[in-house]
Amino acid sequence: MTFNFFLFFIFSLITPTIIHSSHVQDPELVVLEVQEAIYNASRRNLGYLSCGTGNPIDDCWRCDKKWAKNRKRLADCAIGFGKGAIGGKNGKIYVVTDTGDDPVNPKKGTLRYGAIQFEPLWIIFERDMVIKLKEELMLNSFKTIDGRGASVHISGGPCITIQYVTNIIIHGINIHDCKRGGNANVRDTPSHYGWRTISDGDGVSIFGGSHIWVDHCSLSNCVDGLIDAIHGSTSITISNNYLTHHNKVMLLGHSDFETRDKIMQVTIAFNHFGEGLVQRMPRYVCQYSI
Repeated sequence: MTFNFFLFFIFSLITPTIIHSSHVQDPELVVLEVQEAIYNASRRNLGYLSCGTGNPIDDCWRCDKKWAKNRKRLADCAIGFGKGAIGGKNGKIYVVTDTGDDPVNPKKGTLRYGAIQFEPLWIIFERDMVIKLKEELMLNSFKTIDGRGASVHISGGPCITIQYVTNIIIHGINIHDCKRGGNANVRDTPSHYGWRTISDGDGVSIFGGSHIWVDHCSLSNCVDGLIDAIHGSTSITISNNYLTHHNKVMLLGHSDFETRDKIMQVTIAFNHFGEGLVQRMPRYVCQYSI
């Protein structure tokens, strides 16, 4: 069966007995805030000479014809539980110029070199690129991967892992044909690399991450999930993504027995669930859902 529609879907996985630094105690307030943002964007779209589309995320930055000179405005445009994700807003612009990849000793100019740095970085791309990673890309905290202005594909190898880090924005990247990696050393910071076991082959794997926003990405045909968020991940927005040709699309929560996922709060909005999808659109841990 082909699912060819836009899904606006907000939910949270919470428990009032757990206090977490990223946990919203009253998720209904977030829902109301999102609804108000959509209503206001829709009204602006009806206005005379409005550039609006009715999508509050897009209208936040696309109405600025000089957006390329003010890229970091995007960090103020998220809605929902991931609204607080600032990515590399407070850092320098880092330009990817090299499609190569070395998992342990990445070269300056490559995507991996920027992704693992300690400092906040707003990562953009010099030109259209196809990047085939040799091992999963381990993101460090406070990073934005911004594909606007170029056609950027991460494909043919392991893809993106967000593990125990915070404040990540991934926007406008084509992520597809992701493979398993692992049984290899992989660097995750400038001062540390370690042995990674076999990865799942997800497009975007969020493991214990918080303040994450994945927006306007195209994802398809990965070994396991397109976007999986597990093991206590929270404060996440997944929006405006184009998802096609895949079996296990999206997993939110590891299992009914994973108590860390009680704190999970996720907003899913304006995504296109397209042709060739089979299941998990999304799948969430029913034991903790409301």
